[in-house]
Amino acid sequence: GWFEANKTRYQEDILAHAPAFVEALGRRLQAGISPGIVFDTRNNGAGSMMRIYRDTRFSRDKTPYKTNVAFVFWEGPNKKMENPSFGFQFGTFGAGLYGGVFGFTNELRDKYRAAVIDAKTGPALEEALAAVRAAGDYTIEGEQAKRVPAGFDAEHARADLLRYKGLYASSPQFDIQAVTTPDLVEICYEHCRNMAPLQQWLVAVDRA
Repeated sequence: GWFEANKTRYQEDILAHAPAFVEALGRRLQAGISPGIVFDTRNNGAGSMMRIYRDTRFSRDKTPYKTNVAFVFWEGPNKKMENPSFGFQFGTFGAGLYGGVFGFTNELRDKYRAAVIDAKTGPALEEALAAVRAAGDYTIEGEQAKRVPAGFDAEHARADLLRYKGLYASSPQFDIQAVTTPDLVEICYEHCRNMAPLQQWLVAVDRA
């Protein structure tokens, strides 16, 4: 297949440089946003760089490889993808970042809902989302339930926020050519800093 024919290019052009990128961006995030952000330079799937191989065991789509390269920098004691995190990915679509949580664990979901209706942390979330949107062409995303969860007031001022099953910000996409420039770490950091109000709010809720 195509990947087998180009595997050496993948190893030399991407894998070989990934640890240095992870280290540089990870340290930048720790210094500029939170010292609690975790990164891991291993390339075997256990670290910040995500595996290129797809898990096809429970999927109808048996395509063996992903078509993007992705990295994650997380903050919290849980499995890496269960924590509030920043992520960077690039592929044929271009490049972009996110900040937040794709899918809440049951524990974080319960903490999140309690925080949404809280008189202090609820308005703080609204302020965080407003700050992210005000920083540029960022979008707030996440799967939502059709209804407000049972036991919560459907007329609550923040009822829409209660429906989220995960909550994250996405950066505007940028040209993939930036991936090959010395500016990449700083570009990624600036996007993460702009999305940090949401990511840091989620970290605080997760720790509560």
